[in-house]
This record gives sequence, structure tokens and C-alpha cells, in this order.
Amino acid sequence: MTDQSLQRRLAAIVVADVVGFSRLMEADEVATLANLKELRSGVIEPAVMRNNGRIFKVMGDGFLIEFASAVHAVAAALEMQRATSAVSGDRRLLLRVGVNLGDVVDDGSDVLGDGVNVAARLETQAAPGGICISANVHGEIVGKISDRFFDGGERYLKNLTRPVHVWHWPDALQSMLPLPECPSIAVLPFTNMSGDEEDVPFVDGLTEDLIIDLSRTAGLFVIARNSVNGYKGRPVDVRLVAQDLGVRYILEGSARRAMGRVRIKAQLIDALGGQQLWADRFDRTVEDVFELQDEVNAKIVEALVGRLTIPAQRNRPKNFEAYDLCVRARRLTEESPQTEREAYMLLQRAVELEPSYAEALGLLAYNRWLAWAHFGEPEDPNRRMAATFAQEAVELDPNDAGCRYVLGTILAYERRWEESEAAFAKALELDPNHADTWAAMSDMSVLDGRVADGLAQIEKALRLNPYPTCWYLCHLGQAQYAARDYEAATATLRREDTYRTNSRKFLAAALAQLGQREEARREAELFLIAHPHFTIGHWLNSQPLRDASVRDHFVDGFRMAGLPEL
Repeated sequence: MTDQSLQRRLAAIVVADVVGFSRLMEADEVATLANLKELRSGVIEPAVMRNNGRIFKVMGDGFLIEFASAVHAVAAALEMQRATSAVSGDRRLLLRVGVNLGDVVDDGSDVLGDGVNVAARLETQAAPGGICISANVHGEIVGKISDRFFDGGERYLKNLTRPVHVWHWPDALQSMLPLPECPSIAVLPFTNMSGDEEDVPFVDGLTEDLIIDLSRTAGLFVIARNSVNGYKGRPVDVRLVAQDLGVRYILEGSARRAMGRVRIKAQLIDALGGQQLWADRFDRTVEDVFELQDEVNAKIVEALVGRLTIPAQRNRPKNFEAYDLCVRARRLTEESPQTEREAYMLLQRAVELEPSYAEALGLLAYNRWLAWAHFGEPEDPNRRMAATFAQEAVELDPNDAGCRYVLGTILAYERRWEESEAAFAKALELDPNHADTWAAMSDMSVLDGRVADGLAQIEKALRLNPYPTCWYLCHLGQAQYAARDYEAATATLRREDTYRTNSRKFLAAALAQLGQREEARREAELFLIAHPHFTIGHWLNSQPLRDASVRDHFVDGFRMAGLPEL
């Protein structure tokens, strides 16, 4: 193909994609394909035609559309979204839409270029049923489109090296996180400078332990580790990361482990002003790595809020093979029944290498609790093991908030309510930023009938951990169900972050309560494929339920969805 055969022009590009298409296909392939065909012929094609556009590519559930005018592009996008929102019941397909005005290249069979790439990234920023447009599109439609778009500021979009200023319809500003009143910080994943993949868990562990130690400092607001993991290995603009996470300060750095030594470089940046507050480099033996962590932590705290009383140190392992095993297990335990079993093997080995390693014992307790309470493994001996390991972990390290939170969770499932509440309270005393504690307390509050408290606690957890692991969203959906906000529960539990997990049973119950019985039963059937041991009876016996009305409400939804009694 010659350069002469390529046509370059300015165009308004619309990218529209069906929300949760894979999930819908899994639930009912025939009906979903019929609904998609109806969406295309009855909604998208007429809106494109009325606004003088053309569909130049269809990719399954995605549509790429070109317009000569940004005004026509946005008018068509608004028409599509209003038409889809008017559809009710099982026929409804929600769209996300992105619109960009930019340079494109037409090779005769396809339209390519930066204008298309940015539109595709904007689509991912749109809310379900919403539209996200670039600043240059917004500049073209002001005074010509009556609908108001809301300023979302500059956003860092995947695979784009520069920020994009975005505008939303409808108002999506609730996703913009306000700065806390106290100094707020996110620690980005440290870069592994050794080039050896074997050192990745070690460097990840350094980052995570820095987060844990900083979060224990009263007077700081610290983002949880799950929410910074997504930035690993990516070039970042710290201003946009800070905006994304709702913090003012960013710590970034690198680490190298070689020849029995650890070298760390770190810098603390005020993202609001763009200036470096502190930077340093450290060189220690591997045996001194935890002292190094304490030193870095103290310097960061001093740079942010002056000299404060540093909390009592946590129990540190002496065996570095045990430490590596524990770091690997941290991320495996919660993912699935399969990875939970892999984590169990790693943690068993870590405890064999160092029997006094409190964090490893706490994670082992949590692992065995998940096994019997949620993943269908036998109650005996896992329940007994969980309680024993959790108590041992706290005795070995009374200053570890993570061990306290695990103990609080397990004691609740043992119906030792007062001891459980005391353990949670102590966890937050040790670490007021411990997002997992706030999330676990939400679960207990909801099952105790204190639904408003549960909603407030999970919101606190999500502010500390805005990009959480799946079980946070499970607890949010569970709390929304208990509050009888079934629409909100359904939207939460359909999110890709938690769909296809243990939360699916609550989605089935919420759909049943909305009268969508057929879809509820499909979701229940799909849930049982992954969790064949689930019964309503086991759920009732295993959960720390203290409120009869809440218990009956969940059972009612499970039964309507067709989940088995025994």
C-alpha cells in the first residue's frame, strides 16, 4: 500500500460498546444475540443515519462510527443512550460511548489513527449508559448541544503517553475523589531494577510493607495496596495518579537485590504543586532490609507531618525464604478456590521455616476460614485450624492490625461477638487506615441488622481502597441488597471486578427481588457451577447472622432465585 492510497482527514469518532456482553452471552447466548441485533437495527443505525454518520467497523458487541461533525457525533450518541434507557426488562442492553475529534487515516477498508484510539479509551471511562467525550469535542458542541457535560479533568488513559481532558454525560463527578483533610499518600509499586523475575515478589513485598507501616501512623491517610497495583510497570504522571486515587502525595521508587545487598531509591512528590519534598537512596545488606523499611517510613512521615510518635514495630521475619513465600501468598488467597489452595501450600512452608512468623500464621488462619466458610472445603478441621492460627498470630504479634482483623473476622463466625468487636476495634486503633478491617466490619454490621452502619463502613473501605479486590464489592452489593436497593446491588454485583465470584449468589437474589426471575435463575445456576457445595442451609449455619429479618430477607431472595435448600 502506498502513501498515496491513504486518505488522512479530521473526523469525529464514536466508539460504542455493550456493557457486560460476555456475562450476558454466558447467561443466555440466543437472547443476547437477538437483543444485540435489535439494538443495531432499531437504535444505532437509525441514530447514525439521522446524523449523517457511517458505521465503519463492527466488532462483536462494539461499534466504531465516523461523523464529519462533532455536533452530529454527540447528537447521535445522546440519541442512542436515550433509546437504550427506554428499553426495560431482559431486552435492555446498556452502552458505554466515547467520542473524540481527531486525525484519522482511511486505507480504503478501515479507519485508523490517533482519533480512533483516543475514542476507544474514552469509551472505557464512560459510565454504563453514559458518554465520555474529549475536550476538543466539548469545545465544538458548546452552545450547539443543550445537554450539559461535566468536567472530569485530565485523565491518564491506558496506552496513551499524554493525559486527556474528559467530559461526562450524565454527571460522573461522584467518581472524583476529594482530598482528605489530613496528609494523604499513595505508594506506587517500586520498580525491580535487578531484571531478575525471581526478585519481583521481594520488591513487591517492600512496597506492600511500606504501605502497611505508613498506614499505621495516626494522622496520615494511606491508600491500600490493591489500589496501587494497577500502576505497576506503567509510565505514570504522578499528578494524574494522585487525582485518580484522591491523594496529594505520591511516593515512587526502585529497588535492586544483588550480592546479598538491597539498594533502594525513593522520592516523595507533592502532586498538587509538582515539587519533590524528599528523596534519598539506601544501601543495606538483605538482613537489614526491615530496618531500612523503618528508616524510609520515618523519613516519609517526617516530610509529611513532622516528627510523630512512630507506632510500635510489627513482628519481622528472620527467614527471607519465609518472607518471599508469604508475599507470594498475599495475593493468591482471595482470588479463587484454586489459588487459595496454592496459597495454603506456600503459607504452610513459610510457617515451617519460621514458626514465629505472625503474618504468615494470620494469613494461614484467613486461608482456612475462606476454605470452609466460602470455598466448600470441609468444616472440620479447617474451622478449628482457622481459629487456632488466628489466636496464635495475635499472641506472636499484638501490634499487627492485619492479624487482629483476621481474628475479628473468625471470632464473628464463631459467634464470639464481643471478642470479635474488640479485635476489630484494636485493629483500627493500631491502623486507622486498614481498609480490610472496615470492609469486614461492614459484613458483620449488615448481618447484625445494622445496615446503615454497614453501608458507611464499606464506603470508608472503598475510599481507602478505591480499586479493591472482589470481596469489597461483594460486601457493598450485600449491604445494598439488605437495604432493599436492588437496582444498586445489581449494578454493583455485575461489575467485572466481582462478577463470576462468590458474590454471584447475591446478584441472583437481587434479580429475583426485582422480578427478573428467569435471569435470577440463570445466575444461580452459573454460581452453582463454580460453587457446587453451596446450600441455603450451609449459608445459614456458617454466617454470623444475628438479625432474623436480615436472615429471612436473604433466604427469601436465594429461594426465589432457585438456590438449593440442602
